[in-house]
Amino acid sequence: MAELRRPINGKVIAGVCAGIADRFGIGRNTVRVIAVVSCLLPGPQFLLYLILWIAIPAEQPAPEPAR
Repeated sequence: MAELRRPINGKVIAGVCAGIADRFGIGRNTVRVIAVVSCLLPGPQFLLYLILWIAIPAEQPAPEPAR
């Protein structure tokens, strides 16, 4: 399993769903669909998404090789 990070590439809004999907080895779209469907249920899903956006660190870009 990969480290929990918000990816630079392949994110839609903030990369929270993509990071969770990469961490647990499941499809990114699967996690996105689950997140959207869960928003139809009562609860603090949007607040949780915002908290995860802040709490999950962003992936660092790879350093460019020296010329």
